[in-house]
Amino acid sequence: MGDSTGALENGDSDHTSSDVLDIYPLSCYYFGSKESVSLKNESDADRLLRLTASYEAHGMRNCVAAVIVVELFKHPHLLVLQVQNSFYTLPGGRLRPGESDIDCLKRKLLNKLSAGEDGRGPEWEVGDCLGIWWRPDFDAPLHPYLPPNINKPKECTKLFLVKLPPSRRFIVPKKFRILAVPLCELHDNEQTYGQTISGVPQLMSKFSFNFVEPNAASI
Repeated sequence: MGDSTGALENGDSDHTSSDVLDIYPLSCYYFGSKESVSLKNESDADRLLRLTASYEAHGMRNCVAAVIVVELFKHPHLLVLQVQNSFYTLPGGRLRPGESDIDCLKRKLLNKLSAGEDGRGPEWEVGDCLGIWWRPDFDAPLHPYLPPNINKPKECTKLFLVKLPPSRRFIVPKKFRILAVPLCELHDNEQTYGQTISGVPQLMSKFSFNFVEPNAASI
C-alpha cells in the first residue's frame, strides 16, 4: 500500500493561520473599577418563578459569553469575573428580543468591562463561536450538547472568542472582580469554576498561541 495522503511532511504544521491566536501580556492592560450594577437578590424559588414566567412570555433564554485570553508567565490565562467573591462567570449575558449574538455580546462587554456607555476605547472584536451549551430545564446543569430527548430546552448559551488589541482599559463594576486564571487550572476543575468555564481549555485546544510582546503599548 502507498503512503497515506493525509500524512504531514516533517516540519509541516496542521495549524492554519486562522488557528493561530495572538495574545498579549496581562501587563499591557489597565484594570479599574466603577460604580456597582444592581444584582438580583432572590431565593432559588423566586428565581425559578421568574425564569418560568419569562420562558412562557418570550420562549427559550438565549445568552452569549466571551472567551478572552491573555498571556502571563508564558502561559495562556482566561479572564473571568467573580461575582461578590462567590461564583465565577464569563463576561456576557442575555439577548434582548430581536438582538443578534454579536450585538448583545458587545453591549454586555461595554457594560461590564468598559468605562461607560459612551463607548470609549477600541471596538470589541468578536470572533468565532467556540461552543454552544444547553440547559434542558431551569434547575438542570448546562450540557455541551442538546440531549436528544429534550424538545424544548430552556436556555442556550453561545461562547465567542473575543480578540484583544495590544492595549485596553478594563473598568469593572465594584461587585465584580476580574481575574486571569491559567488554562491549566481551569481544566477539569468544574467544582471551582463550573461546567462552562472549566470546559474552555478544551475549546481552545484547536489554537496555537502566539505570545506577542508589543512595543511600549499605550493604554
